[in-house]
This record gives sequence, C-alpha cells and structure tokens, in this order.
Amino acid sequence: MSQNSPQTGLQTPPDAPGTEQRPAAGADRPWWKRYYPWYGVVGLAVLFNVLYAFPHYFTTDETASRSQLDPGFHPHFAFLVAHVVTGNLALVTMMLQVWPHLRRTRPRVHRLVGRLYVFGAVIPTSLIVLFVLVPHRANQGSTGLATGAVLWLGTTLYAWYKARVHRYAEHRRWMVYSFSLALFTTYGRIVAWMMLHWGLQVNIQVLIEATSWGAWILHLLGAQAYLEFTARRRGRKDHVGRLDPATGAVRQ
Repeated sequence: MSQNSPQTGLQTPPDAPGTEQRPAAGADRPWWKRYYPWYGVVGLAVLFNVLYAFPHYFTTDETASRSQLDPGFHPHFAFLVAHVVTGNLALVTMMLQVWPHLRRTRPRVHRLVGRLYVFGAVIPTSLIVLFVLVPHRANQGSTGLATGAVLWLGTTLYAWYKARVHRYAEHRRWMVYSFSLALFTTYGRIVAWMMLHWGLQVNIQVLIEATSWGAWILHLLGAQAYLEFTARRRGRKDHVGRLDPATGAVRQ
C-alpha cells in the first residue's frame, strides 16, 4: 500500500526510503516484555482469590472464617464478609480497567467500570479495613495493612480527580499505582495456601508482618518500573515516527 505524506498530501511510493513495513506492535519483543502474558498471570491470581475467599465467607457459619474474630464485637464477621466481597470486586473491576481492548473500543464501559472500582470497591474496602478490621485485628501486621489501605485510597481518589479535570496522562499514572496496591494482599493468600499444602513450617506472625509491609512496597516499586518502561517505549516510538524534514519520509 502507498502512504500519504502528512506534509505534502502526496502519495509516497512503497519503496521510498523510510517506508519499509514494520512488524506489528510487540511482535519483535520477547514474551516477557509484552503485555498479555503478565495480564494473564495477574488474572490467575485474581481468579485464585475469588475461588479461595468466597467459599469461606458466603455462609452464616462464623467458624468458616479464616481470620480470627473478636468475640466482643458481634458484627465482626459481617464486616469481614463485606470486605471480601468489595475487595474481590476491586480485583475484578481492576482487571477490566487494565484490559486494553475494552479501554480502546468501549470507553463508556471503561468509565462505568472505573466508577464501580472507585465507589463500589476501593472506598468501602479501605474504610472497612481502617475502621473495623484493623482495630479488631488479633494478630500482627496491622500497621502495614493500614498504611497500605491509606495509600490505596489516596492514590485512587487522586487518580479519579485527575480524570475529572481531564488530566488523563496523570490519571493513568495514578491508577497504575492504585491497581498495584489493590493486589498487595492477593499474594499473601497464595503464599498461605502453598505453605498449607506443602507443609512448610514458618513463624506465622513473622510472615504476616513481612507481607503486610513488603507486598505493597514491592508492588509500588513494580508499578514505578512499569511506568518508566512504558514511558521509554513511547519515547522510542515518537522518535521513530518523526518525519524527516529533508525528504518528508517517516524515520525508521
């Protein structure tokens, strides 16, 4: 096919310098630098949490709870169930929000799911953690868990504000931070399940304390690395796509 030069409006011959066909986006990158393999890994973690958590809390039997309940606070189990429901809703809506196809082809759905993520999941989950679960928590890790919840709530509300004022690049950046924090308790359950089934013996209190801090710190570092990687990639694409002022051809 011939290409139209944006500067002249004339057709450029297909064999003109700088008009070679480039491979599809991502086709020349190794798998670990592509988006969808990692999207699949995170999706499996989310699916595990849904299947792992719901059977234990969609019941009126408080003995099925995997968290120790405060006997002096009777609504504790009900709040725990609400936390599980809204927390898993956050994970599912997060996966929809970071799905590139939905974002590109269904922007209205993307906005609706985003509102559900913010107001139906993040806000109630964070408030339940901060004002109910942490004060009645019977084991260690409360400070790290509360810190992660505050950061999750703060980054999400700031990202929502940036979308409201049409600062979409900043909105995207802060939503990446929000999504990374949404996942910070996910892997603790996976580790606990692996330990249970493999018979590993560790100090559970040390594990809880380590994961309550280490998980969200590592996730934020991973989010920052992802943002810097995608920024460099976009910078290379912008450089490649510039027109040569001497020839009018696209630079490769």
